[in-house]
Amino acid sequence: MNRILKTTAVAAAVMGVVGVAQAREQLRIVGSSTVYPFASYVVEEFGATTDYQTPVIESTGSGGGLKLFCAGVGEDTPDITNASRPMKVSEFERCKKNGVTDITEATIGYDGIAFAESSDNDPINLTRKQIFLALAAKVPQDGKLVANPYKKWSDIDPSLPDREISVYGPPTTSGTRDAFEELVMEAASEDMKAYGGKAYTDIRSDGAYIDAGENDNLIVQRLAEDTDAFGIFGYSYLEENSDTLTGASIDGVEPTPETISSGDYPVSRSLFFYIKNQHADSVPAMYEYANLFMSEKMIGPMGYLKGLGLIPLPEDMRKMQRQQVKNHEKLELADLK
Repeated sequence: MNRILKTTAVAAAVMGVVGVAQAREQLRIVGSSTVYPFASYVVEEFGATTDYQTPVIESTGSGGGLKLFCAGVGEDTPDITNASRPMKVSEFERCKKNGVTDITEATIGYDGIAFAESSDNDPINLTRKQIFLALAAKVPQDGKLVANPYKKWSDIDPSLPDREISVYGPPTTSGTRDAFEELVMEAASEDMKAYGGKAYTDIRSDGAYIDAGENDNLIVQRLAEDTDAFGIFGYSYLEENSDTLTGASIDGVEPTPETISSGDYPVSRSLFFYIKNQHADSVPAMYEYANLFMSEKMIGPMGYLKGLGLIPLPEDMRKMQRQQVKNHEKLELADLK
């Protein structure tokens, strides 16, 4: 009887392992809405050209994706997460606390953050300081910080349009929001340090800034309907919709592939994905997908993703990143500081 029970238990355990393996033949990817169009293309190509199932991919935002990714190891957690900013130290420590201790970081290319409007309007040049004054929760006036009083762009500078300040942008879980706060709000708020000892990034919540969710396509659609408004999203969405949208020049520089890759466009950033190496044995598709993503035919100067708006890395950086992924190099805390 004991032998029968033991045999049954072993059989059940084997069936359970097989079940997990079968369930995870389908790669699960989450993360950045900015990286989503690029990753989606790779997902479709992977499903069409390999014997693996087409991966499941969700646009959850960079912060939301890393939260899911760092929740633990196992079939109910993602294998890869996309991000439009580097992983934060706090996220790395959360991963470690939950047993996610072997991660590889891959940089796929560059992207700019567009501050765009309907092409029905005249092209506009804005400074980061003007954008800061339009969107900050508090602004300096007469030697003190006050709740943002500006209602129209022309209130900030008479040369700007006589239009209500209305900006559709990403939520706090978005890597685009993080990058915007760092590259625009923080960079433009140096004189705010005199008030609080640090740069100021709080965005107003009185209706001038509208949290439009993680789906950048919805922001694009809203700008077609609300032609007085601006929208904040990745450059690839501007390029895809260049017939109906125009990007503002920022500090005198237009958003173009050339200005983004050179760093002349002041709101440029790198794009990433993170691999959970501890899933490699139970999810055999993971590394093949990652290698396809990092291939020249995807992220190179003549690659498919360039046509979607990805700005390629320089050749030496592409080679280094590709090798890093192939070698499954382990991300260390020091790499994020």
